Amino acid sequence: MTLHSLPLFVRLNGRAVILLGEGEPAAAKRRLLERAGAVLVGEEADAALAVVALDEPEAAVARLRARGVLVNAVDRPDLCDFTLPAIVDRDPVIVAIGTGGVSAGLAAALRQRLEALIPATLGELAQSLFAIRAGLRQRFPDMGDRRRALGRAMAAGGPLDPLGGAISAEAWLAAPDGLAPGRVRIVLRSADPDELTLREARALANADCVLHAGDVPVAVLDRARADAVRLPLGSDAHGLVVEVVMA
Repeated sequence: MTLHSLPLFVRLNGRAVILLGEGEPAAAKRRLLERAGAVLVGEEADAALAVVALDEPEAAVARLRARGVLVNAVDRPDLCDFTLPAIVDRDPVIVAIGTGGVSAGLAAALRQRLEALIPATLGELAQSLFAIRAGLRQRFPDMGDRRRALGRAMAAGGPLDPLGGAISAEAWLAAPDGLAPGRVRIVLRSADPDELTLREARALANADCVLHAGDVPVAVLDRARADAVRLPLGSDAHGLVVEVVMA
């Protein structure tokens, strides 16, 4: 199966982008391009990208393409060489949602859901991970060991869980307990496993050990990996630990 489009992140700061059109469609694109630092120019200028927000864009698109310019025609996916996604910005982390120009409304709805899901502190976590690169290589000289340590720490419920209350990467690396993967507590308000939140389901799916109260349904515990250890609440446990209790 082939990709409809190849997602790319292009640095536009200080670079020329052609913008044609008036009214709100053009204004919306202007705001986005200026936010990315683009220098907006007219049709005759030298640029690699163009955004066309005209009622009848065909002629302008043809002229620009003849010059080798990649074009986005607003509300005309059939004329687009590239599309502009809906964006969740957690600088330096950027999440982009595209539909190939088929439904801007769907992309916007997904962006709104992700805005609520992705913590505002995610960018800080990314910066702290960048800051510990040298220390991480020193502590884990083997690339595979580094990858596994980071993967475990960033799993659901781990100390660097990007969707949870992650500590700083510096604090994680300096932990005296061998980079303990962490622990998460789930309080169930229903015995129906389908009513687990996305975050709770992820925690169970990644757990090394599940500590549970006696009244927790087996159907919920079965959402954990088959090789995850299951123990009564209060037992000693190691690894990524998930505690499950009924409300």
